[in-house]
Amino acid sequence: MATDQQTCTLGLDFGSDSVRAVIVSVDGGDELASAVASYPRWSEGRFCDPIRQQFRQHPADHLEAMTSAVAGALAEMGDNKPNIIGIGVDTTGSSPMPVTADGTALALKDGFATDPDAMCILWKDHTSVKEAEDINTLCHSGQFPDYTKYVGGIYSSEWFWAKILNVGRRNPEVFQAAASWVEFCDWIPSVLTGVDDASKIVRGVCAAGHKALWHPEFGGLPSLEWLTALDPCLGNLAYPMFTETRTSDQSAGGLCEEWAGRFGLKAGIPVAVGAFDCHMGAVGAGIEDYSLVRVMGTSTCDILVAPPEEVGDTLVHGICGQVPGSAMPDSIGFEAGQSSFGDVFAWFERVLSWNRKTNAKSGSLLPELEAEAALLPPGGHGERALDWLNGRRTPDADQTVKAIISGLHLGSTAPSIYRALIEATAFGSRAIVERFEEQGIPVKKIVGIGGIARKSDLISQVCADVMNRSIYVIESDQCCARGAAIFAATAAGAYEDIRAAKDAMHSPVEKIFEPNPEAHAIYNKIYEDYKRIGAFANDLSKS
Repeated sequence: MATDQQTCTLGLDFGSDSVRAVIVSVDGGDELASAVASYPRWSEGRFCDPIRQQFRQHPADHLEAMTSAVAGALAEMGDNKPNIIGIGVDTTGSSPMPVTADGTALALKDGFATDPDAMCILWKDHTSVKEAEDINTLCHSGQFPDYTKYVGGIYSSEWFWAKILNVGRRNPEVFQAAASWVEFCDWIPSVLTGVDDASKIVRGVCAAGHKALWHPEFGGLPSLEWLTALDPCLGNLAYPMFTETRTSDQSAGGLCEEWAGRFGLKAGIPVAVGAFDCHMGAVGAGIEDYSLVRVMGTSTCDILVAPPEEVGDTLVHGICGQVPGSAMPDSIGFEAGQSSFGDVFAWFERVLSWNRKTNAKSGSLLPELEAEAALLPPGGHGERALDWLNGRRTPDADQTVKAIISGLHLGSTAPSIYRALIEATAFGSRAIVERFEEQGIPVKKIVGIGGIARKSDLISQVCADVMNRSIYVIESDQCCARGAAIFAATAAGAYEDIRAAKDAMHSPVEKIFEPNPEAHAIYNKIYEDYKRIGAFANDLSKS
């Protein structure tokens, strides 16, 4: 139980479905209280069209859920009120939204409250495939610097400029009403610090570098000439949208009076610069040089850091970027991942449950499926699958590819198909590790964080067997929020730098999954099937 006035920071983790508020002790990193609040409109499926792969979130959901989650975490502390000295924020990404000149999200303004294009365009929205293609074509044309150089050489429809351009081409009313566009992870700190001028919103290097093509080599963002060559409508944006970026160990400003009053906290405490959930989650897990921290949730996001002097001129093709300071301020942060991971299993459950409501008594089908799938040998009954139900993030982003399940026969069962889907996600993970190492960046350790890593022993074991590597699973269920709290402690001056804060406050390892050599030998052969099916799916998407 916490003691009165224990010095703490507050970590806010905005996920795909909900926001988590976690109160973390600055001295030792104990998680003292937490609460989760779902997004009310999102939970009703509003403003989304899965058939079109349109996924939008209303900013009112974010503000309402954040208020509820913070209140819940503080209530859990009871009479032992903590001395909260700072706030850290992480969110999904790339999830940009249009804002007005005073920094207000456009969907919070009259006339735009029900327009999906005025809302946060969630990371997994894939309505901008054509725009991503146009960006790649222009970047690789030789007319301009190749602005994709530091984002793996391929721009994705999941990212900042593709989504903005898509709205600009389809919805001039929204586009003209927007004074600027802001990543979700930059917008929340601007709200908490009371920013009333969109041009003064602090931009984090994490989102800017990995999704907005910002890099010191280019002097910041792509040039105005490049934007207008991409589409004249982009010439109407205020340019430059921003020039400076900050790392997340710095303060974006002090908590404003309005939100201090809503939360019941002291006004003026620092709010750290925001970043994507996976980057802060890696810090919450205690990331070390060349360890690959895998946030295993609805998708996976994989983070690796390395010293700049050792990376040198090495560029890894087909990943989601390598950016100075994106995870650790003094390191190059590499990002990769899979567009669907937990979403693969949730999709299969929805298929099996079609037209039948799962009641509270029966619960989810997944635990029973997993128990039965665990009894099967590697490869099940011969079923094979691809994990690309939401396209492919890495290696080589392509949101047009589709998943495949092959090898089906009358002896196939739901557990054997489920196991094939698990194995597919593990093969996708192996492809990412191989890409790093093939291109000169070693992967010395693999760390799993998130609900799937902790709750599914089968998934973690299959990953270990497929990759022939130990999988270290972190104890905390809230690594991303914990990472945000660690950055808050640094921004508040409780530690000299982020490394000292990380070493003191990160979550320990809970368990280790060791690879089974016999299973690995079998998976080596099945992996060749995975690659052949993947090649077929690639060809099919282009036909």
